[in-house]
Amino acid sequence: MPLVCPGAVAANVTALGVLAKRAAEADLDVLVFPELCVTGYTCGDLFFQQTLLDAAEKGLEVFLKKIWQFDTLFILGMPMRLDGMLFNCAVACRQGNILGVVPKTYLPNTREFYEQRWFGSALDARAKTIRVCGEEVPFGSDLVFQSLGAPECLVGVEICEDLWSPIPPSTRQALGGATVLCNLSASNELVGKHEYRRDLVLQQSARCLAAYLYAGAGPGESSTDLVFGGHAMIAENGRMLAENRRFEREPNLIMADVDLAYLKFERCQNKSFALCASQTEPVRKVAYVAEDEESTSSGLMRTVEPRPFVPSDTSARNRRCEEIFAIQSTGLATRLLHANCGQVVVGLSGGLDSALALLVIDEAFARVGFARSGIHAITMPGFGTSARTLDNTVRLCEGLGVSLERIDIAAACKQHLSDLGHSGKEHDVAYENVQARERTQILMNRANMLGALVVGTGDLSELALGWCTYNGDHMSMYGVNGGVPKTLVRYLILWVAENRANASAAAALTDILATPVSPELLPPDKDGNIAQKTEDVIGPYELHDFFLYHFVRCGAPVEKIRFLAGIAFKNTYNESEIDRWLTLFVKRFFAQQFKRSCLPDGPKVGSINLSPRGDWRMPSDASPEVWLPDRA
Repeated sequence: MPLVCPGAVAANVTALGVLAKRAAEADLDVLVFPELCVTGYTCGDLFFQQTLLDAAEKGLEVFLKKIWQFDTLFILGMPMRLDGMLFNCAVACRQGNILGVVPKTYLPNTREFYEQRWFGSALDARAKTIRVCGEEVPFGSDLVFQSLGAPECLVGVEICEDLWSPIPPSTRQALGGATVLCNLSASNELVGKHEYRRDLVLQQSARCLAAYLYAGAGPGESSTDLVFGGHAMIAENGRMLAENRRFEREPNLIMADVDLAYLKFERCQNKSFALCASQTEPVRKVAYVAEDEESTSSGLMRTVEPRPFVPSDTSARNRRCEEIFAIQSTGLATRLLHANCGQVVVGLSGGLDSALALLVIDEAFARVGFARSGIHAITMPGFGTSARTLDNTVRLCEGLGVSLERIDIAAACKQHLSDLGHSGKEHDVAYENVQARERTQILMNRANMLGALVVGTGDLSELALGWCTYNGDHMSMYGVNGGVPKTLVRYLILWVAENRANASAAAALTDILATPVSPELLPPDKDGNIAQKTEDVIGPYELHDFFLYHFVRCGAPVEKIRFLAGIAFKNTYNESEIDRWLTLFVKRFFAQQFKRSCLPDGPKVGSINLSPRGDWRMPSDASPEVWLPDRA
C-alpha cells in the first residue's frame, strides 16, 4: 500500500507511480490502490475546494503518463465531478488510457463516517459517461473490465462500504461475469474490526465464486480522530491467498496468483449462481486488451499444497479430523438407530482403513449408548497375512475392549481355487480376489446370523482408483470411510491415537500407521514381512489424492494437474514419475467407474465424494481419450 497524505496530491501520485512500476515489473495483471488515494481519504471539507479537485485530475494525468508502457490494469481512487455533483470514484486505467470510472454506491453516514456530506451515490448519477483528462469514458457501478487476451479475466470494482451493504455492487458484477472483484477502501482500525473485515472479504469471494482484491488506506491518512492500518487482502472463493501486515509505514505490495479456470469451473457447476445471474440486470463490459498476452513470469506466486485434503496447520488439521470423525460416527449411529440394530460386523486386517472403521464404530456406539458387546470384529488371515498386522489387530481390539473372532480363510480359498481348476501356484488376480470375496462372504453371513450390519472399510482413494475387489471389500451395508482419502485416513487415526485412545490402543494404532499399505493377498517374503506393497503397484497415494482433488474438485485438465504436481512435489518426484502415475490415475479412474456405480451408503465428509447418488455421475464406459489423447 502507498503511504498517502491528505492533500499532498503530487507526492501521492509519485508514491502510486513507484508501486505501479513494481507491479508492472512483477508482471501483475491487476493492481488495486486504496480509496481516494490520489487526494487522501481524510480531506474532509477540502473536497469542496476546486483547487484540490483540479489538482486530482492533473495528478491523474501525471499517473497516466507514468504507466503508458505498462500492461497492468491499475485501479486507483479519487474524487470526480459530474453534472454538478461530486463522486467518490475508482478509475480503471492501462497503458496510459482511462478505461472507465466506477462511483461508490453506498456512502456511510454514521458514527465516524459522513461521506454523504461531500459525495453523491452512484444511484443518483444519471450519466453513463464522464469526461476525464479530455476523454469521454464509461461511468457507473455496472462496469466490468474484460481482457480479450485472457477471456476468463473480467474485473469488477466497488468501494469500501459497498462491501458492507446487504447487496454489494460486486455481486451484480460477478453475476455479470466478473471473476476478479476489487475493493478500494478506507476502513479505519478499531479493536477486532480487521477480523470482521477479513471475514467479509472471504465470504464475498466465496459467495461470488470469485477472487477478491482488497486495498485499504494506510497510516499516512490523517489521525485526527481515526487510524488507518493499510489492510490489504487477496482472497479466492473463500480462501485467503495473501494478506499484509497492517500499520506498516513503508509502501508494500502483496501479490498472488488467481486460478480463474477453477472459478469458471465452480460457476459452471453452481446452478444457484446461474439462476441469480438470470434474474440480475446485465452489466456493461469494457474491453481493454485486443491481443493475446504472453506472461513473462517464471512461475507461480501461490503455494500448491501437496496434500490438498490435509491442512498443513496442526490446529486446523486437528479440527478437521475431529469434525470428520464426528460426521462418520454420527452417520453410522443414525443408520443403526433407524435400523433398530445394536449389532455390527467389521473385518479387521491390521491396516489403516479397517482400523479407522473400527474407531468410528466404537465412537458411534458411544454416541447412542450401545454396549461394545454389539461390536463383532473378525480377522481372517489368508495367504498373505503377516504376523505384524495380525498382532496389531489383536492389540487394537484389546485396547478398545472389543471382542475379536479369528477365522482362517486359507483352507477355504484353496478349496475354492481347486473347485475352479486353479492350481493355487499362479499368483494372479483370481488368487488374490478369491480371498477378498471369501472374507466378504464370511462377514455377510456372520452378520445374518447376528442380525447385524456389515460396516465397510474402503476409502475414497481406493474408490477413485478402483483398488477394491468387486463384490469383495467393495461391498458392505454401510461404508464409513468412503468419503475419506487415504492421506487423510492416516491423520484421522493419528488424531484418535493422540486424543481419544488409551495407551494400549494408541500403541497399536501407532504401529498400524508405520505399516506399509498392503492388501496382503500375496505370501510374505522369506522373513515373514509384507511383500505386496500397494504403492509399488499403483503409485503413491499422496500423488493420487493430489490428482483426485484437482481432477474432480477443480475440474483441471491433465496438463494443468501435471504442472501443479511438478511444483507441489518438486523435491519428491521427477517429471517422468508424475506423468507415469497421473496417466495411470486417469486410466483407472475411467475404467473403474462401474465399481463406484453401485456403492453402498456412506457419509460424505468433504468437498469430494464419488457416490453415484450424490456428487459423481459418469457412465461406466466413458472414454479417457480427450484427457489422454496420446495414451487412451
